[in-house]
Amino acid sequence: MKRSASAASALAVIVCLSVAVAGAAAKTKAKHPHPPKQPAGPPPVYVFPAPGSHFASPATQITFRGLPVGGLGAITVTGSASGVHPGTVQGDSDGDGGSFLPSTPFSPGETVTVSTSLNLKGSRNGVYQFQVATPAAPVPFEHRPAAPRVKGDVWFFRSRPDLDPAAVTVTRPDPNAVGDIFVAPQIGPFQQGPEIVGPGGGLIWFDPLPKDDAATDFRVQTYQGRPVLTWWQGDETAGVGIGQDIIMNRAYQVIRTISAGNGLSADLHEFDLTPNGTALITAEDPVYVDATSVGASSTEVVLDSVTQEIDIPTGLVLFQWDSLDHVPLTASYTAPLNLPKKKGKPVVPNSSWDPYDYFHVNSVGLDRDGNLVISARNTWAVYKVNHSSGAVMWTLGGKASSFKLGPGASFAFQHDVRVRGAGDQLLTMFDDGAGPPYVHSQSRALELRLDLKQRMATIVAQRVHTPPLLSSYEGDDQELPDADEFVGWGQEPYFSQYNAAGQLVFDARFVDANISYRAYRFVWNGTPTTPPALAASAHGRKMTVWASWNGATGVHYWRVLGGPSPSALRPVATTAKRGFETILHARATAYVQVVALGAKGRPLDRSGVIAVGG
Repeated sequence: MKRSASAASALAVIVCLSVAVAGAAAKTKAKHPHPPKQPAGPPPVYVFPAPGSHFASPATQITFRGLPVGGLGAITVTGSASGVHPGTVQGDSDGDGGSFLPSTPFSPGETVTVSTSLNLKGSRNGVYQFQVATPAAPVPFEHRPAAPRVKGDVWFFRSRPDLDPAAVTVTRPDPNAVGDIFVAPQIGPFQQGPEIVGPGGGLIWFDPLPKDDAATDFRVQTYQGRPVLTWWQGDETAGVGIGQDIIMNRAYQVIRTISAGNGLSADLHEFDLTPNGTALITAEDPVYVDATSVGASSTEVVLDSVTQEIDIPTGLVLFQWDSLDHVPLTASYTAPLNLPKKKGKPVVPNSSWDPYDYFHVNSVGLDRDGNLVISARNTWAVYKVNHSSGAVMWTLGGKASSFKLGPGASFAFQHDVRVRGAGDQLLTMFDDGAGPPYVHSQSRALELRLDLKQRMATIVAQRVHTPPLLSSYEGDDQELPDADEFVGWGQEPYFSQYNAAGQLVFDARFVDANISYRAYRFVWNGTPTTPPALAASAHGRKMTVWASWNGATGVHYWRVLGGPSPSALRPVATTAKRGFETILHARATAYVQVVALGAKGRPLDRSGVIAVGG
């Protein structure tokens, strides 16, 4: 949308009027010791890609935040190679901004000039530039090998033969435990997907995903004032993901599918719903970068770790932060692979090697002041980032820490960094401590106190496992409502709960050597729209009935209806629910149906009618 000559003239008039008003204000101040307060100037507008950024996607939108979309005025967007770009403007759902959506993508490597009449932060006279990255080929998909088979590693159910979830065993039960366990086994051995497990270790709900899909960050969050299930789903390889984020209601119906913006794909590492009705997500963008500073090629394929805030109703990008614009390659503790390149021509990535993952973002969350806290596995550092401008406010850990780390406070390859308490004075994280190299002898859940004046970080508490566990990747530390801590051990198959005194009060694990990116405990109530399931088998005059209802949390009893025909059924057995699948025995009948009953015997739903097999 090119600004007209008349619009440019109007802008010049406005500038002249502004100068005249400023002169009149100076005279007024001379006459009056306490002059009346002058009207404020135009509000600052923040824009993404940010002024001076170098790694915008060719498919980027241009985000304006800080005023209603009707106040954006004329916007001219010109690529140094692609020329003037027509486009449309769409408003954000909160009424505080909007985006220019170019009709055609930009050219790789070109410089884009954006001209407006706005008070753009970081620009002069409403005009600024950003550079477009040169994209590399996507990270090749490589399926993780399945967990080695061991006895009892998978749950099998007669009533649901389509479900083969990874089995869990509780090694240290807690009779006072409140809430269910939320995991997402990533390496089969037959199926993988989001899985809810009861306090005693029995299955409550499992959603098998399509072959080669995985789920991560499965948990309960709040959306539009109601509890929902959320997770990331897609292909994962080389420690990153290409997929989408899912929101599901209490009836196990998908109500939102959220994609990354600007031509990127959502990564597996974060899907955090904010109180503002937005989503914080991550993406990994392979681009060509001059990596000679770390001994690699001048056309090295590097992963740009991207943080985005997505406006859920519109799908527009509200904020974007690119690691390559703010953190140098030299900050990494991970070395590039130094693969040979043809002179002047970058090699297209293939399945035999990975891009240089120098940063590896693995958590993003809001601080209490509205700014962001971002964790980077491969720089061993945490970054506080201004939510408006994207500027790094401080760095904790790594090679350029803003804080001195007290005894034992150093961490490495950390995950799931969260702000606790008032301000950003308390942080928790899962400190893997193993990459390789192996920095610690065991992984731990770590709580640090930050002295913002003295710039000192000290240990408040740490939680370790017995026997010791050392995870090379993944893991989390969840603070529970009663001040207990629930710890997922990532690469290791364990999940544990510690009380406020640091004592282990609950411990469980996958039966096999499975992994879950994070593990959580939440209170959850679900009522599926799908009916209960059953299977039945007759043995002479007796029959056995298997009843289940995947995801139903309100079932207390099961009742079997049997009879000589589907239309002539009567109660033949009732028993209390026992686990995911309840077994009932009764006199044999030709046809059966099961009814799920609530706490007071009220029917909740019923299965279809089936013929009893021999």
